[in-house]
Amino acid sequence: MSLHELLVPTFTQMLRAIGGWLDKAQAHQGTDTDALLSNRLAPDMYPLAAQIRFACFQAQEPFYRLQGVALPDTLLAVRQQGWNANANPGNWVQARECLSAAIGFLTALEPGALDRHDGRTIALALPNGMVFDMSPEQYARDWCLPQFYFHLTTAYTILRHHGIPLGKADYVAHMLAYLRPPGATPA
Repeated sequence: MSLHELLVPTFTQMLRAIGGWLDKAQAHQGTDTDALLSNRLAPDMYPLAAQIRFACFQAQEPFYRLQGVALPDTLLAVRQQGWNANANPGNWVQARECLSAAIGFLTALEPGALDRHDGRTIALALPNGMVFDMSPEQYARDWCLPQFYFHLTTAYTILRHHGIPLGKADYVAHMLAYLRPPGATPA
């Protein structure tokens, strides 16, 4: 399986799942959805608004890093908005727009776009000065997917913790595409 075949469908289907969770939250909360964006699990954690932005950032970041291209200002702004979400969580419309933009970016990628790397080492520098050197495959497996799922799961848990009626079926809604119809026999 190529990195593109692994990452693009994974990120796309799970960002769509977040959209479904936000739909459920809006149906449950009515017009008071903006307040949900400031909710968090613990005082030292980022709020829901940040988790959504970080998931969107993490879904797009690999395209640039695997190509050896600097992250564009528009993507860096998404990350910065996540870092600033404690003071400025934004609103529901902005959260939805962030998701839509990330999904649009991923669905517009040409097939194999994440596989056009020359096997170079990915040097991932963190704001605290730590630098990790990884192969493209290590980067995808050990950084991209765990980081993405951390923020995705945290967003899910914040919504559940604050009373939004989500369940496992909401988390893996994409699995319905593989559901065998009742009475059908395996191929």
